[in-house]
Amino acid sequence: MDKKIDIGSAAKAVGKGAKSLFEKAKDGLVNAVDQNDDGNFDMSDVSAIAESIETSAKNTVSAFKASAEAWNREKERQLLQPIFSDDLDSADFTLTKMIRVTEIDKRRAESEVCKGSIGYISEQKDLKIINIFKDKLDVFGLTFYPDADCELYYVDPSDRDKYIALDDYFSYLKVARVNELQKIAQDLGAKHFRVTYKEQKSSFSANSAKAKANAKISGVSVTADASHDLTSTAVSAVEVAAEMDCPGHEPSEPTLHYLQREPSIQSLITLRMDKDSPISHQKYTLKLSNSSGIKEKDAIKIDAALKAMKISGNTTVTSEVQNESRRFFEYEVDF
Repeated sequence: MDKKIDIGSAAKAVGKGAKSLFEKAKDGLVNAVDQNDDGNFDMSDVSAIAESIETSAKNTVSAFKASAEAWNREKERQLLQPIFSDDLDSADFTLTKMIRVTEIDKRRAESEVCKGSIGYISEQKDLKIINIFKDKLDVFGLTFYPDADCELYYVDPSDRDKYIALDDYFSYLKVARVNELQKIAQDLGAKHFRVTYKEQKSSFSANSAKAKANAKISGVSVTADASHDLTSTAVSAVEVAAEMDCPGHEPSEPTLHYLQREPSIQSLITLRMDKDSPISHQKYTLKLSNSSGIKEKDAIKIDAALKAMKISGNTTVTSEVQNESRRFFEYEVDF
């Protein structure tokens, strides 16, 4: 016979189980939120929890604020690109070919990330430039020609630590190379030497830069670069840059600077130092652009940078480089 279910007893049993579960949940909750370890969850625990949450929130806000400030400082540092004394000793730091001497600007003077800086890096139209604060020039250990009172300088092609004012660059190198040719003649024991400066007419250079002159010598065909054929009709300027008579002596090998990559000069030294095959007279034509420190592709970048910096004059670096390509030294030496 089926047993009757006592609904009331079942309800009581369920009630006891629910109560037991509640008690366990309560105990767990109390243990979790009992901040003062008195076994009860009361207002003091509420205050402790609130204080804990507030402290955690403050720490989170402080951490976020510090992170944001660090990010802003790094962003400003990347924008202003300051240079410090310690950077000069870094293997990653190199001076640019063109540098600018300037006073510190207001923004960098007031910026925390630039505090103690000696200059900064800037980029103008694909050209990287080191800007040096005028009162920090001595930190870099550089030499400036004619002095440090100019704004823009370009590196001396024979001395990495010497910078020449951009306005004086080509005229300075002309004189420097004439002086070196004179010293070479003296070291090699020349009795007489002459350096003649020549400049081609621009129309001649433009029309025959790639032209070739073919000639027949003893039945042998010879091809010569017509741009090197300095006839009197092709030359617009002739100037004896240096000439000297010397007593002559046994040769000593000269030290080359600006002309160290000039094949004709290397050949002259080799011939003169060879005692088994003495020479008495040599004549060379030396193209100035071969020993110039600025090539045309660099000049184009420099001019674009100057334009972006709103610096202008009565000529361009590109035009000066093009003029340089039409200039020659005729070097004649007697031993």
